[in-house]
Amino acid sequence: MSSRRQGVLLVVSGPSGVGKGTLIAGLLARRPEVRVSVSCTTRPPRPGEVEGREYFFVSLEEFSRRREDGALLEWAEVYPGLLYGTPRQAVEETLARGEDLILEIDDQGAQSVRAALGERAVLVCVAPPSFAALHERLAGRRTESPESLRERLATAHGEIANMGRYDYVIINREVEPAVEALEAVLLAERHSLRFAGWQALQSRLLAEAADEEGSAHG
Repeated sequence: MSSRRQGVLLVVSGPSGVGKGTLIAGLLARRPEVRVSVSCTTRPPRPGEVEGREYFFVSLEEFSRRREDGALLEWAEVYPGLLYGTPRQAVEETLARGEDLILEIDDQGAQSVRAALGERAVLVCVAPPSFAALHERLAGRRTESPESLRERLATAHGEIANMGRYDYVIINREVEPAVEALEAVLLAERHSLRFAGWQALQSRLLAEAADEEGSAHG
């Protein structure tokens, strides 16, 4: 029996503007061994983007085939003909190698990944300290029209209503303490019986205990 632990899949979600990307960047700076899940998309690559680094770029026909074959853990159509999805095989292979993986995704996608992988997916909700603070962050971007801002806040309301479906919640009051909390989640999950490869350790220790008992009685 192998003692290699399974990798931890951290699925990080939360309302737009809450700072998910900033916290993930902070975690990667502290833990550079953590891998980032790469999505596939039907949009063409932008200048400077590399296949397999930013995205896997596929045709609409290929994306549809993968979706129908169950090769995507989750998928979403952002605009007509513009689709994004998380490849199941790449995630499974990374975790099987014992490598930790982080996936930033919206609430609907997070629940789809949980449905596909069960407790192997560790769901982390990043929350604002208050709804007013979230409103202020989104408005401060100055990239949203009044209508778009209302839509994002309405979506945030629904995402916050689903908070109880997550394993952890991190309140992003200040970046550094929130990054530390995300790192603490990763470290705790590495030692969870779900991921730690404890069966081989248990078998070895019990065999050693039996040998000692045999020697004592010999």
